[in-house]
Amino acid sequence: MSIVGMHAEIPAGAVVVVIDVIRAFTTAAVAFERGVAEIACAPSVEVARGLRRLHPDRLLVGETDGLKPADFDFGNSPLEMSVARLDGRCLIQATSNGTRGLSRCPDPAALLAASAVNVGATARWIASNHAGTPYVILCTGTTAEDRACARYLTDLLDGAAPRPDDLVAGIMDGADEHTRRYARLPASERVDLSGDVRFCCDVDRADFAMVGEVREDHVVLAKVPC
Repeated sequence: MSIVGMHAEIPAGAVVVVIDVIRAFTTAAVAFERGVAEIACAPSVEVARGLRRLHPDRLLVGETDGLKPADFDFGNSPLEMSVARLDGRCLIQATSNGTRGLSRCPDPAALLAASAVNVGATARWIASNHAGTPYVILCTGTTAEDRACARYLTDLLDGAAPRPDDLVAGIMDGADEHTRRYARLPASERVDLSGDVRFCCDVDRADFAMVGEVREDHVVLAKVPC
């Protein structure tokens, strides 16, 4: 087991869990709750736009520097996803950290996307499908929330019973870090996380893992009940 950051080398043949709590994989989980069939996760907005040209019926979701690109249908917001009409639709998601992190894992034994909302289901899926396989947890951000979620997942996989309140505290610490960073930017570049944080803190809200299939230039996530 190891917990690593975005610049670490990811070994082949490991179970890799890519974590982005604020906000990519919380957004993805809420989209699946709203009935999305699959999510194509692109490593950049340029790749996402190329996928959209190939599949014009798919919706573009994501951000650049935290903000929705003008030609995208939705931003990287679980709050926005929670009221969207998505049943049966397919999404293309591109974010600065989460979807880019998935693209760094070309030859895993299994690849999963996780946030606090499905961390328990992720642990159950790994225990059921890859017990005994070495695993790597990739934290895509540098703020506190991803490391808190990685530690919580590690405890679950080790058979411990971590406290959800501790995970929530780590997420709130991370949200504060984001808020302080945005406060230093011009008003037009700031991101308002206030509506999204409550979704990010909803530990084990979802009863499914998000399992990835590696394609040539992107990763397709599917919802797998656990």
